[in-house]
Amino acid sequence: MSDATLSFVVTQEDTAIAMGSGSLPVLGTPRMLAWCEAATCRAIEASLPEGSTSVGTRISLEHLAASPVGAALEVTATSVYVDGRLHRFSVAARHAGGAAKDTKVVATGEVTRVVVDAERFLARV
Repeated sequence: MSDATLSFVVTQEDTAIAMGSGSLPVLGTPRMLAWCEAATCRAIEASLPEGSTSVGTRISLEHLAASPVGAALEVTATSVYVDGRLHRFSVAARHAGGAAKDTKVVATGEVTRVVVDAERFLARV
């Protein structure tokens, strides 16, 4: 398993207004959450057995600072715990670009994913 970092730029479609999670034109928490999950999916994908996928089962996220439209973010997922099918990741989002001292942390949290057989999982839905 490896860690992963994904890059995003906040668009109008990512704002709290567009997401229905607030009334301001800044990155909405639901989109931040989706980006964090995307980073964990990227981190785990290379280790998945054929026919398997992973599903999110628990998320804890602190959205610490606002990001305006046009802001560049890097979202990182770091593996912190593995027990069989259970994988836990630490996630963090930072404003990207500029000097290292300017990369403000805008969100931190933890995402738990469980590896499942995709066909068997869908058969139970």
